[in-house]
Amino acid sequence: MKRLIVLALCCAVTLSGCWSVGGTYNYPSSFGTYVANSGVNAFCLAPGLRLAIYRFETFFGRKVVLSSGYRDPFHNAAVGGVDNSFHTKCMAADLFIPGVDKRRLVAFAMREPLVGGLGCYPGKQFIHIDVRARPRGWNKPVTFSGC
Repeated sequence: MKRLIVLALCCAVTLSGCWSVGGTYNYPSSFGTYVANSGVNAFCLAPGLRLAIYRFETFFGRKVVLSSGYRDPFHNAAVGGVDNSFHTKCMAADLFIPGVDKRRLVAFAMREPLVGGLGCYPGKQFIHIDVRARPRGWNKPVTFSGC
């Protein structure tokens, strides 16, 4: 019985990237997720990351657009990503929601228990989220790069 429940939950989380929350944009789609350009890879987003993205979409009533998803090690190095990046583990995304101020996204991410890491970049419209485990005793995500 437990296996059936776990399987059903995994399927629901995986398919959540395909459910429509609202908003249609003039962006390409990759594996059920809007992406800023055709070079963004949304193929292997971890179930917890897909669920976190869905929670952003549900809260704001609009679809998320990824400006970065999975990166192979070569692409990660080419864009200046850190070694051992969560992007290379399918556990991170850089995202924005058209029409939603970045500060509102940051405020939501700070309250969202699934977000383990949060990055903000001055002059950029997107934020970075990842689903790393939070350090023991932390009730907010690990923040870096200007958050």
